[in-house]
Amino acid sequence: MATMDQPLAARHIQNYTEASSLEPHWGYVSRAVPCTNDAGSCAYLDLVYGSHDRGMLYSGILWCTLGGVLFLWALGRRLWPSRRADEIVNVDTERELAAKSSSSRLRRSLACYGRSYLLPDSVRSVFGRTTRLQVLVLAVLSGYLLIWSFVGITYKTWITPVKSSPGLYNTRTSIGPWSDRVGILAYALTPLSILLSSRESILSLLTGVPYQSFNFLHRWLGYIIFAQGSLHTMSWCIVEIKLYNPQPTTAVEWITQTYMIWGLVAMTLLLLLFVLSMPFAIRLTGYEFFRKAHYVLAMLYIGACWGHWEQLKCFLLPGLLIWFLDRGVRYARSAMLHYGFLPDGSVGFKAAHANLTHFADAEHGDVVRMDFSHSQDAWKIGQHFYICFAECSIWQSHPFTPLNLPVVKGGVVAHSYIFRAKKGETKKVAELALKKLSENKSATTPLILSGSYGESIAENLTPHVNVLCVAGGTGITYVLPVLLSLVQQPAMTDRKIELIWAIRKRADMGWVEQELNIIRQAAKTHEVPIHIFVTREQSSASLLDDSKTSEKDANVKETGSGSSSSSSLNGALSSSSLEVKRIGGRESGTHPDLQKMVGRFVENTVRGPTTVYASGPGGMISDLRAIVASCNSGAKVWKGNERFDVRLTYDDRLEW
Repeated sequence: MATMDQPLAARHIQNYTEASSLEPHWGYVSRAVPCTNDAGSCAYLDLVYGSHDRGMLYSGILWCTLGGVLFLWALGRRLWPSRRADEIVNVDTERELAAKSSSSRLRRSLACYGRSYLLPDSVRSVFGRTTRLQVLVLAVLSGYLLIWSFVGITYKTWITPVKSSPGLYNTRTSIGPWSDRVGILAYALTPLSILLSSRESILSLLTGVPYQSFNFLHRWLGYIIFAQGSLHTMSWCIVEIKLYNPQPTTAVEWITQTYMIWGLVAMTLLLLLFVLSMPFAIRLTGYEFFRKAHYVLAMLYIGACWGHWEQLKCFLLPGLLIWFLDRGVRYARSAMLHYGFLPDGSVGFKAAHANLTHFADAEHGDVVRMDFSHSQDAWKIGQHFYICFAECSIWQSHPFTPLNLPVVKGGVVAHSYIFRAKKGETKKVAELALKKLSENKSATTPLILSGSYGESIAENLTPHVNVLCVAGGTGITYVLPVLLSLVQQPAMTDRKIELIWAIRKRADMGWVEQELNIIRQAAKTHEVPIHIFVTREQSSASLLDDSKTSEKDANVKETGSGSSSSSSLNGALSSSSLEVKRIGGRESGTHPDLQKMVGRFVENTVRGPTTVYASGPGGMISDLRAIVASCNSGAKVWKGNERFDVRLTYDDRLEW
C-alpha cells in the first residue's frame, strides 16, 4: 500500500531521493538501497527487512507442512483403505488373516494405545468437552507457531538520532520486527481458519474426518489469531508512542495514517469476533445471532486487513475464495435436491412437505417427529441434513440426523426425524404443529434440505465387530439406523448387538415406535437386547400394576418402582428382549451406570472388536470417552485378544 512518497516510507527512515534503486520485498514496501542513514538506522533496517523476508519464508514452510500432512493423510487413505462390510466374504477367514497378520495387529494395538490415552476429555475447565487428541493437535500447532514467531530475529537495541529534532533520539529495538512477524503469521493463518469452519470441507474430503470435528481447532485458532493481532497492535503502540521521538507528534502522525486507521478497524472487528464467540455471549445473544454475526464480522475483518496491509493479500484472497466457494456449493446442493419436475410437468423448485407428530412435554420441551419422502439419492448412515423450516423462517437451518435407513424406492427416499423443541425455530415448529392439530388441520410444513453432510459410520462395520449403541433422549436418531441396518443383515454367530437408551419418561418410547417394531420383527434371527432407563418419572402403584400386566402380555421386563405404560408400544415389542428400568424420580438426575454396562458388554463378547455408537448430552459423551478409553488395551490386542479393541463413534454435533 505504501510508496516512497507516503508517510509509511518516511517512518522507516529511508532516504529515497539518494537511493540508486529500490529493492523489492514480497509482502512489504520496497527498500531504498544503498542505505544512507546512520549506522544504527541502517543496521535496524537490515533487521526489519531480513526478519520480514524470513517471516514470509516461515509462513510458506507452515503451509507446506500443512499441505504435506494432508497429502500423506489422503495418500494413506488411498493406499491402505479400511475394509468395508460388503467386501467381507468369509468372516472366519477374515478373522484368521487379521489374527496372523503382524502388521494388522501392530496397527490395531497402536490404535488402542492411542485411544486409551487420547480419547478422554482434557482440562475441561479450559477446553470444554474436548478429547486429548484435539488438544494435542492444538498444542503441536501452537508450539510450531511459537517457534516461527521468534526464530530468525536478531534481538538488539539501537539508539539513533532524530534528524528533524537535534538532541532527541529514537530507541530502535527488535519489538518492531517481532510484531511484524506475528502479524504475518496472523494473516497466514486466516485461510486455515476459514478452511476449518467450512461445511463443504476440503479437509473432510482429504482426511475423511467429519467437518464438525474441526470446529474445536477453528475456535482456538481464532483465539490464537486474536492474541497475535493484539500483540502486534500493542507492540507497535509501544514503539510509536514510547520509543520514537518527538512525542506526541510522532504518535499523532502515525495513528492518523490510512493504513493505521484500517488496522484499528481490523483489531476492533477481531475483538468483536472474539467476544461474541465466547460461551456466555452465545447464550446471551442466541446461536443464530452468533452465527450470522460471525459471518459478517469475519468478512469485514478480512476487508479491513486488506486495507491495513495490502501487500499480504496473498493470504486474504484465498480465505475469501474458500468462504464464497463454501457458500456457493451449499446453495448448489440445495438446488440439486429441490429442483426437478413439478406436478404440472414443468421444472422448478419444490419443497419437501413433512408430516408432523407432536409429543407434548411441558416440563422439558415438546418433541416433534417429522416424516416425509423426497426424490433424491440415498445418503449414508450417520450423515445429516441441514433443514430450513420455510413456514417459520427462511434465514435459519438446523442439522438433523435421519433416524431411518436410507432406502430408495421408485427414486424416492423416506426421511424421519425427531427433535426436542426448546426455543427458537424448533419451538416455532412445535407450536405450529400443535396449532394445526387443534384446528383439525393436516399437520404438515414445507422444508428445504441441504446435504447430506458427514461421513458414513457403518460402512466399515464388518460382520465380526460387536456393536453397542448408547443414546440419551433424542440422540436415539443417531444409533437407530445402525441397528436397523444390522438386523437386516444375516445373523452372525458370536456377534453381540445391544442398545442402551436413557429417556425421561416411558412414554418417550413412542417417538420411535415404528423403528423398534422393525427390531422386534428381526428378533427371531437377531438377539438385540434393549435396555431402556427412565430417569425422570414419579412412581405410582397403579402404573406399576399396569406394567406388570403389560409384562405378561408383551414379554416386556419392567424393573424399578414404577413407570407409565403404552399398550400399543408393548404390543409392538412383544417378541423382543426389552428391559425398561426406572432409575430416578421426578427431580432426579440419576443416569445409567455406563461404566458397568459398557465394561460388562466388552467382557461378555466372545471374540472380535467392539464399536460403541453414542449420541446424547455432553456429559454422557464425556463419560463414554473415559469408559471406552479404559476398555482399550494395546498389549492384549497385540497378543491376539481382539475384545480389548474398543472404538467410540459419537455424534459431536450435539456439542455445538
